[in-house]
Amino acid sequence: MIQIPEQKIVEAAEKGMDEFLKVFTDAYLTELGGDITAENMDKLNGYQHTLLAFRFFTDNVREGGFVQLIQNGYGGYVFDNPTAKALKLMGAKGLSKILYKAKEIYDTHRDELERDTTEEEFMAMYEKFEQFDELEEKYMEIEEEQTAIIAEYVDENMEDFAEVVK
Repeated sequence: MIQIPEQKIVEAAEKGMDEFLKVFTDAYLTELGGDITAENMDKLNGYQHTLLAFRFFTDNVREGGFVQLIQNGYGGYVFDNPTAKALKLMGAKGLSKILYKAKEIYDTHRDELERDTTEEEFMAMYEKFEQFDELEEKYMEIEEEQTAIIAEYVDENMEDFAEVVK
């Protein structure tokens, strides 16, 4: 189990829910050597994978939307795993619905969305896959609420996400 010093968690929580969650996912990324691969996936449990997928999702969607998330190689990690279901079980039902709808688009156009692109082709994908726009807007409207729900779940079930050490 990944260990995180209690003091680090307390300090992050004082800065807000994003920083609180980041302490966990930073520890996961450190354990994984910086990124998730087929070789290191077994180092995390299901809860940890869900939280890491949420981090990849928020970091990418805030910056460049679903197209960026997928082009950066995280489409399969977010959509092929039970991320949406796990987030729903944590109470983040709004985010879960968005992910299920985005998965339908992803599954239908996976080859095209994941192919290597030039900068120009990448930018053109935003117009081609405008159906993501509505989902991204909806997420931005509920982001703070959903993040708070996830942070509260992690706080109440910390032993599933890390071993807290004194």
